[in-house]
Amino acid sequence: MRPLRDSLRPLASLAATPPPFDPATAPKNPLELFVSWFGQAVEAGQLEPHAMTLSTVDADGIPNARVLILKDLTDEGWWFASSSASAKGVELTANPVAALTFYWPTVGRSVRIRGSVTRGSIEANARDFARRGLGARAVALGSPQSEPLGSRDESEAAIDGAAHELDSHPELVSPTWTLWCVRPETVEFWQSDTERRHQRLRYSSQGQSWSTTLLWP
Repeated sequence: MRPLRDSLRPLASLAATPPPFDPATAPKNPLELFVSWFGQAVEAGQLEPHAMTLSTVDADGIPNARVLILKDLTDEGWWFASSSASAKGVELTANPVAALTFYWPTVGRSVRIRGSVTRGSIEANARDFARRGLGARAVALGSPQSEPLGSRDESEAAIDGAAHELDSHPELVSPTWTLWCVRPETVEFWQSDTERRHQRLRYSSQGQSWSTTLLWP
């Protein structure tokens, strides 16, 4: 395999001009700053600003990462949804800790969240499942996510069968569909600089309050 070095070096990075940010005037609560940064990313035209990388740890202590969608942000923390039988669901059940990473290159910013993970209630899980489109519900019902697949035809048949079942019984809810909440212990806000003099502000939970620390670039 030919190394990519020569192709990578010419590519531009950190080319965005971030909005003004003064850590000295940052709010006391990181959730407030996240909402502000998220809104600025949306206004700047960032595609899929609610996409985030979820990192978990498997039974051997090896990290696993995948990209999914933020479902909500509440006083409890950052919410996402997945089958509890999926790889991520199994890992979170065995070791309920996770990290989330948002990256918004349009505004040259990133946010990292680390913390413990809790599950939503049965009622909340059912409500979230019901809000999904028919296709998404059919996949959740008919697909054993992350399991080995023999052929595309096999998955299409199973998902089509689940869609027909939902047509007849729209109230059906996947028994494994689960809302998960990352309750933050640390939240880091990172703002890029073309000269690599990045700004980094880390919030650390102190029970009912937060402490802030500036970090070296």
